[in-house]
Amino acid sequence: MRFLITFPIFFLFVLCANGQSHPLFTKDSVAQVKWVDDQYDKMSLEEKIGQLFMVMVASDGSAASKERVKKLISEQYIGGVIFSTGGPVRQAQLTNTYQKLSKTPLLIGMDAEWGLSMRLDSTYAFPWNMTLGAIRDSSIVEKVGYRIGTHAKRLGVHINFAPDIDININPQNPIIGNRSFGEDRENVAQKGIAFVKGMERAGVLSSGKHFPGHGDTATDSHYSLPLIDVSRSRLDSVELYPYRKLIAAGLSSVMVAHLNVPSMELKKNLPSSLSEQVISGILIDEMKFKGLVFTDALNMKGVTNYGKNGEVELTAFLAGNDILLMPTNVELAKEKLLKAYNRGKITEKRLATSVKKILMAKYKVGLHKYRPIDLEGLYMDLNSQKDDLVYEEAIENAITVVKNDFYLMGIKKLENKKIAYVKFGDANGKPFFEELNKYATVTQVNAKDIGTLKEKLADYNLVIIGFHKSNESPWKSYKFSERELLWLKEIAASRTSNTILSVFAKPYALLEVPTFNTIDAVVVGYQNSAIAQRKAAELIFGAIPAKGVLPVTSHSEFPVNTSVQLKPLSRLGYSYPERVGLSTEKLAKVDTLVQNGLDSLMFPGAQVLIARKGKVIYNKAFGKPTYTAKDSVTTEHLYDLASVTKILATLPMVMKMEEQGEIGLSDTFGELIPQYDTTELKNVTVLKALSHYGRLPAWIAFYVSTLDKKRKPSREFYRNAPTDGFSIKVSDQLYLTDAYTDSIYNRIGRQDLKSNRYRYSDVAYYVMKKYVEQKKGKRLDRLVDEFLYKRIGAFYTTYNPLEKFNKNRIVPSEEDKYFRYQRVQGYVHDMGAAMQGGVGGHAGLFSNANDVAKIMQMYLQGGFYGGDRFFESRTVKKFNTCYFCDKRVRRGVGFDKPDANGGGPACECVSRKSFGHSGFTGTYTWADPEEELVYVFLSNRTYPSATNTLLVRSGLRTRIQEAIYNAIMD
Repeated sequence: MRFLITFPIFFLFVLCANGQSHPLFTKDSVAQVKWVDDQYDKMSLEEKIGQLFMVMVASDGSAASKERVKKLISEQYIGGVIFSTGGPVRQAQLTNTYQKLSKTPLLIGMDAEWGLSMRLDSTYAFPWNMTLGAIRDSSIVEKVGYRIGTHAKRLGVHINFAPDIDININPQNPIIGNRSFGEDRENVAQKGIAFVKGMERAGVLSSGKHFPGHGDTATDSHYSLPLIDVSRSRLDSVELYPYRKLIAAGLSSVMVAHLNVPSMELKKNLPSSLSEQVISGILIDEMKFKGLVFTDALNMKGVTNYGKNGEVELTAFLAGNDILLMPTNVELAKEKLLKAYNRGKITEKRLATSVKKILMAKYKVGLHKYRPIDLEGLYMDLNSQKDDLVYEEAIENAITVVKNDFYLMGIKKLENKKIAYVKFGDANGKPFFEELNKYATVTQVNAKDIGTLKEKLADYNLVIIGFHKSNESPWKSYKFSERELLWLKEIAASRTSNTILSVFAKPYALLEVPTFNTIDAVVVGYQNSAIAQRKAAELIFGAIPAKGVLPVTSHSEFPVNTSVQLKPLSRLGYSYPERVGLSTEKLAKVDTLVQNGLDSLMFPGAQVLIARKGKVIYNKAFGKPTYTAKDSVTTEHLYDLASVTKILATLPMVMKMEEQGEIGLSDTFGELIPQYDTTELKNVTVLKALSHYGRLPAWIAFYVSTLDKKRKPSREFYRNAPTDGFSIKVSDQLYLTDAYTDSIYNRIGRQDLKSNRYRYSDVAYYVMKKYVEQKKGKRLDRLVDEFLYKRIGAFYTTYNPLEKFNKNRIVPSEEDKYFRYQRVQGYVHDMGAAMQGGVGGHAGLFSNANDVAKIMQMYLQGGFYGGDRFFESRTVKKFNTCYFCDKRVRRGVGFDKPDANGGGPACECVSRKSFGHSGFTGTYTWADPEEELVYVFLSNRTYPSATNTLLVRSGLRTRIQEAIYNAIMD
């Protein structure tokens, strides 16, 4: 008798009718079949029938409900448990308890379509299927499936009832919607296969649902029986298409829905989950499916009305289901099945087929060598950075542009844009707004009525509307309110501005918008997660490309598969270290080093930024503006850049003028500044001066000669308030005589040249500033702001920051007790630059690390950034060349360079092509083309006194740089 039963089952497992391996079969086939047979033979009839039941329990449920499951395990021998709500640790503990009680290891299941967070707190939420359906590259969906499977396996879950492969044709579907990959059958099949492949690779069984297809209905089967009133040919060509593809690809199980499908079942109103014609006739015989067949939850209203006292469960089993999911009464149902078996209505062969498939599944997921769940580190394993990496990649590839008139996105010509952000929806939009402000100055505009709002928006030429709806679950409200639809129409109708609509909700939200004639650009972000918001902002500004494809028809103007592709503009994006080949774990050394600097009183506070391959992956603020300050430094605080000004302000202007033939590297000071033609400086060339090989003095203490005998600012040179002839503001209540500007340049002209060797000097940048301003007819600060900062989006970069920013946003640089006799905050620390009204060629610039990185990235990219070419690549190369290396001068033309002999400004790990600069106040930036790496360190080591040289002597900035290079994984 055993042979007669075992052989056909064994044969069934080895080979499917379509010539493919059985979905529940492992490579260790002999051992698997032996284990299955042994387990089956040891079971009593009651134990065998018990295997057919999978009951629900919630780890946050009542003690009574948990105890009831214990009783069902020990007395009714149930085969599995499906977990509902709760928390991961509680569920793991409960799983261990239940498994210990069970004679045969339990098959643990969960509905975790977008991860364990579908049911559990403190777990990771991956993108919904609709979001994944917008991704062209199915391998990314496989990665998501793998991470979800990894989480399930870690929690002791063996089967995830996913993916949902319903084709969501009906936008009004109340239960599927975002749970579907879309309405295109090929896309749904491809994404479903990828998801299954990833999840099964993690060791977790898959389940296609809801067979034969729950997408074309506006009824929720939890509450009533939905009608799918379409022809069989339509079902074959649409709803069943993904199932055929997934079955061929090795789908482990199918969940049968509670649907009324007249073209498949002759009996009126019989749910498909109870239909022998649907399950045995079509799914098993016709479609050759050999995996596990699950009913949908048998406590749903779509099926409970069909029978009572176990009749539903018996009918479901006779129809061809293997596992009866969430039965209303196990004891009564089991009693019905036992009676049916004893009466011959259920044959031994039929019972063995289902039970052995269940045992096969248990072996495949490793229950033949069951081990309890390890609770240690569980939370961290279920919330790792690997998950963030996959989530971010998925979102980047999903966000879809469906309209982009006038090539509005990615936004260019930032200098011409005045941008407003208007928030719609009832969910958080802060990440979107904050990310927009990393690229431009964007102002949130609010009003209580549309008239006031339009009046305020009249001052802006670009309006970005963010529609933010809850990201808690795919069933949350996603529609515009009537008021928002009216406001959207009114805002977009304005001809004084362009309008971008970014929707962080189900794409069906767009169906409510009557027309898009006056809306210039539309972005579908799908979800309102923080990452989705940030990535949409990056896309709008061209930091990342637009790749997504609309998975459903969301408007008559936007049919399924609508996609406007956008190429990136080479702007900095924001990501995680591993996305660009850096190790987060090793970068922790940077935190340690900066903290050591704080603890050693090298500086009160600092900003550190690291970017690689066009992505900022580390941007942190440390410490406080001063040692006694209450508030902490943020990434938006401004620092005095000191000599970094040379390469971020003066040098860009000189480079552009050289490119345009307005200055040459061989030009002499005598040719540039006629008054120097009779001085020793007349033959100093631009090349030598900017390479610090021009024999110029290191610096000139101009301020000393303006002090009186008490070493205080002399009345001869200064006034406490601006008056005629005294308009140069040096600091608060200190104004220098206008006549002193000529004195500065006259004194430079009287300088003797030093010995013919390398000498770092500020003096050349006084001369360059004078020439640039005379040639262009404008002050340096205005020139560089117009040429570079506004265009590149460096809106935190400025001379004289108090003209634009609140004083509290600016980090103080010193308690000056030798010249200005006050706290230097918002005024340039360098005395010579201060005596030029805060605008020096060598110092005076303020910025934050993020803006510095933008400019350095532009250099790194050969003069190109944000869709704009600032310099020809040959120009950058020309100025980033060491012309006097044979003279032991490491410098390029303006840029500092690594020292081939060691001991230079950078660690020995940088390439010879790298370049950068440091500043007296404790600032530093460096870029390396070979590693595509930008590093920025900003501090105020000069506070409270410039005599504090601990930072310089410690080499901390280059030790941090070395830690960054050590974190490179590739």
